Amino acid sequence: MQVTKDQIIESLKKVLFPGSKTDIVSQGKIKEIDIKESKISLLILSTNEESKFNTAIADTIRHAIQKQIGSSIDVEVRYEMQQTSESGIANVKNIIAIASGKGGVGKSTITANLAVSLARKGYKVGLIDADIFGPSVPKMFGVENEMPYSKAVNDKHIIIPIEKYGVKLLSIGFFVKADESLAWRGPMASGALKQLINDAEWGDLDILLFDTPPGTSDIHLTILQTLPLTGAVIVTTPQDVAIIDAVRGIDLFKKENINVPILGLIENMSWFTPAELPQNKYYIFGKGGGETLAKDHGIRLLGQVPIVQKIREGGDEGEPVSINEETLLQEIFSEITDKLIDSLEERNHNLPGTNQIHIKY
Repeated sequence: MQVTKDQIIESLKKVLFPGSKTDIVSQGKIKEIDIKESKISLLILSTNEESKFNTAIADTIRHAIQKQIGSSIDVEVRYEMQQTSESGIANVKNIIAIASGKGGVGKSTITANLAVSLARKGYKVGLIDADIFGPSVPKMFGVENEMPYSKAVNDKHIIIPIEKYGVKLLSIGFFVKADESLAWRGPMASGALKQLINDAEWGDLDILLFDTPPGTSDIHLTILQTLPLTGAVIVTTPQDVAIIDAVRGIDLFKKENINVPILGLIENMSWFTPAELPQNKYYIFGKGGGETLAKDHGIRLLGQVPIVQKIREGGDEGEPVSINEETLLQEIFSEITDKLIDSLEERNHNLPGTNQIHIKY
């Protein structure tokens, strides 16, 4: 029996969304239909608020298709998570926090290169510099002297992110002088971050990255309370003092009332190889700390980044090394990015969407 997409769509018109009199076809929930011999694979659009119905909808879809086409047909139902307009970022598919328990591990450098690498692979990428008191993203992208403009929409001023290397960028660093400190209490910093999130025109994004500050602070809780995070990536260096703090970063996202999936761990400054001795590796900060941490906590090790002068130079000069064609460093970040995408797809296939959290303390 030859199964057609029209037959499948007709059967899906009988599947009503829970609490609604409208079917999932009319609601535009069907993104992809793939037919291969006796197997039908469906990709359904869902939001974090709707995810609690995903299992029930999948069962109803299978029943409707098998009733009309035949019980022997194998029906696979997958979901693509979308953020709702309540978050202020209506069309962002995945939101990822790049975090560390300790400062000085190169988290902003890793984030910048991940963002560029994702853009090079064709993803629509945004990056919010959430390190309110130490913003470095404008410098790393060579746009520290630029100022985002705004436009009026329904009596509200909307910020237009700066775009560089295919990445949309916002940072408090665009709005303060480089030599000025911000003497703000936590609520003021959190309020500024919410503006970068909610009062910006991000458009359609596949991935929005957050470069978070060190530690587990008000800023992290603000992000968790403002947005439903898809997942988090932990950055560490190999030495014990960094690993200890990275464990605290992991614990934040794994807390019962937060429960954000850890997509992976990146070990930075893994070894030093002098240009004149390319076969040598010197483990200045110790060896294997990130690997052991990932194994102990059941987290995927996305990759190891060596200490290379060009990485530092790229950050200082506003040219992340990921933009350079066919270099070893570009390949390293490309492989890390591929593993991150694998983890992200696995997470979205197997887990429901993450909800915004409500913290009383």
